[in-house]
Amino acid sequence: MKTIVWDVDDTLNDLMRVWLERWFLPRNRQVKAAYQDLTANPPDRILGLTRAAYLRSYDEFRLSGVYAKLPPEKAALRWFCANGHKYRHIALTAAPLASASESAGWVFKHFGRWIRTFHVVPSARKGEKLPAYDARKADFIRRLDRCDVFADDSPRNLAPVARLGVKCVLVPRPWNSGKGTLAQALASI
Repeated sequence: MKTIVWDVDDTLNDLMRVWLERWFLPRNRQVKAAYQDLTANPPDRILGLTRAAYLRSYDEFRLSGVYAKLPPEKAALRWFCANGHKYRHIALTAAPLASASESAGWVFKHFGRWIRTFHVVPSARKGEKLPAYDARKADFIRRLDRCDVFADDSPRNLAPVARLGVKCVLVPRPWNSGKGTLAQALASI
């Protein structure tokens, strides 16, 4: 049975859109940006923020309780209902360690029927001292040595995994070159 490794945020859910529209913009009415304007990730410069201010807002959102209520991407849930039983699944996120438990809870709540393992390559935060295990998702996947397909919204994450010989699926988002819909991207699996 083949194994699929799934990015969580902006792949299985729509984190950036919900953060922007329901958290950031209502608190920063002077910023005039739409989700489609976020042609870079992280979008700090597009939004006129420092990187530290962006990360602070994003982290506050993750820990606010709103993240836990994020709905799953409908196309992803439909794909799992139709195809999930044909594969083994692993969640792999680059969330900050302080909010990784929120992400894990969200994954198991919505996709636990299929996804049975959750892993994090922590997104570094200033002043945080963590043991250095895997610097990138590709490092984890190389060490895992059991990944047939990798789905992620970040070309930076996909490129080194593709060099390992893994089939990669780019989830279309405004900050990448993905075309079509999430459903179309998942159909390529």
